[in-house]
Formats: sequence, C-alpha cells, structure tokens
Amino acid sequence: MTTIADFTVTTNRGETLDLATKKGNVLLVVNTASKCGFTPQYDGLEAVFQQFKDRGFEVLGFPCNQFGAQEPGNADEIAEFCKINFGVTFPLMQKVDVNGPDASPLFDWMKGEKKGLMGSTSIKWNFTKFLIDRDGNVVKRYGPQDTPKMIAKDIEKLL
Repeated sequence: MTTIADFTVTTNRGETLDLATKKGNVLLVVNTASKCGFTPQYDGLEAVFQQFKDRGFEVLGFPCNQFGAQEPGNADEIAEFCKINFGVTFPLMQKVDVNGPDASPLFDWMKGEKKGLMGSTSIKWNFTKFLIDRDGNVVKRYGPQDTPKMIAKDIEKLL
C-alpha cells in the first residue's frame, strides 16, 4: 500500500525531502500561488500551522504556475513574498506541476486517492488541499474555496 512516506520532494532550497520523515505527523498538502484570488489563504494556512504544529501538524506548500500563470516567480521570490506578506513559516517546496504529463508523482498519487467533484482526478485551481493522517494516508481533499479555518476541525480530529 502506498502512503505519503513513499515519496520524496524537493524543497524551495533545492534539497531533497524524504516524506517518510513526516510519518507520524498530520499534513495539509496545498498547491499554492502568489497572484491568485485565493492567495490570502496563506494567512489561514499559517494560522492553522501555528495552532497545531506543537501537536504534530505541518503544512507543506507546493507553488504551482499551471493555473492562470499565477505563480511566475522563482523559489527565492516566492519564499520572500510569502514571508513578507503573510509571515509564512511552514515549509515551501519547489514549484511543481499538479496536472498533466509533468505532474508531481506525489500529486498524481493524492489525486488518485481522493478524487474531486464528480470523480475528477484533475486539480481545478490553486489552493486545492489534501489532508494526510499520521499513517500517511490521504483522508480528505478540499477545494480552493475551503478555507484553512473550515478545515481546522478535521485537522484536530486527526491529532
């Protein structure tokens, strides 16, 4: 059985991150963008991260430029934007594709585990979120309109 622990990703600093090191934590994995109508959700993501981080919770942000070219910056520009404008302290990863032939294997797996509306596997827009339990399983998929505050009760149940 595949879990999130079977994947490696690249941080925004270019370092390899073995997600097996996250096993035992509850994760919220999000495809993000800096120039999107949902970009203010960075505030909410940081708030739930701060609220639950001491209980084994982490947010992993994956910048993505596939939707309206709303994440045009490089890794340093994205990190600076997030820190200055939203005080983001949760980990940001290297920019990824979430759909198509170059999609991140992690996102391909998560999309297959929890499909979207009407059984769709494609991610429709920025700030789609996947909640991962302590065993590394995808528990739920949330659309961009689902704010981190709305998701907090589901996070708390897993902690």
